[in-house]
Amino acid sequence: MSVLSLDEAVAALGAGGVVGLPTDTVYGLAARLDDSSAISSLFALKKRPDSVALPVLVSSRQQIEQLGVIWTPAAEALARAFWPGALTIVVPVPAWLARRVHASSDTAGMRMPDESTVQRIIEQTGPLCVTSANEHGQPPCVEARDVLSHFGADGVFRGVVDGGRRDGAVSSVVDVAVDPWELRREGSIAREQLAQVLDARK
Repeated sequence: MSVLSLDEAVAALGAGGVVGLPTDTVYGLAARLDDSSAISSLFALKKRPDSVALPVLVSSRQQIEQLGVIWTPAAEALARAFWPGALTIVVPVPAWLARRVHASSDTAGMRMPDESTVQRIIEQTGPLCVTSANEHGQPPCVEARDVLSHFGADGVFRGVVDGGRRDGAVSSVVDVAVDPWELRREGSIAREQLAQVLDARK
């Protein structure tokens, strides 16, 4: 297991591996959305309960459209205000996509990260399932060496792209598939900021 170049990371993901990536929040563990076996490996590697759905990272609105996501006016308003950035927006999605990320309902969280390395990788691989690089319930890794230390002994883990130290602030998660909207996790973007954007639509 080693530090990977961008091209090596793309190849590893294409071969069904799990790769550590620097996001705009913390280091993440990534698998291709179109590879259900790799996603299962990601759950096992992280020791993440099957009932806790994975978010989907995209590099463009076109990728969202290609997934058949129901992109609501509320989602559009939030994306315009905070994307690319540390906001995961939960929206209605096709049943196959919900099953792929292990969601309990036909919804999934979408995010466009503000990190050029990850965006360049996603442009080549297509959307990725990405979750923070840590065992479930533990603090996330903020440096590449920590990711290698935690996961380097597992065969499905192919390595990490070193993007330097990350700031450690997790993304906020807002659900606009329900009415009224719900804040599932408050992270880099505060409830008040989200409310200001969503309330302005009324």
